[in-house]
Amino acid sequence: MARIKKKQKNLIKDIATERIEYLFKLAGQNYGSHPDRSDRYVALARRIGMRYRVRLPSYLKRRVCKGCHSFLVPGNSSRIRLHGRYMTITCLKCGKEMRYPYTTDKKTNF
Repeated sequence: MARIKKKQKNLIKDIATERIEYLFKLAGQNYGSHPDRSDRYVALARRIGMRYRVRLPSYLKRRVCKGCHSFLVPGNSSRIRLHGRYMTITCLKCGKEMRYPYTTDKKTNF
């Protein structure tokens, strides 16, 4: 009985993850013509993640503003700056700055 519940729970989480990725894909496709719709897709993806206790993958989490929860597109709705070991992403809607670790592999070939 417990084994079936575990499998069912994993299946539900897999479906939720697929839906989240699909909503982010739609947000990226529709940003040029409907930026408000992209923000709505991101809000839906966040709600799905919270409801089914699924974390957003890090590459998608960086596309969401932590202040106003809008969809971030580099150059349009956000600005990205590199500062040594970290990357600063600034939301152009609310002005929130988010810092993420950034490393460059500087290997010199002799």
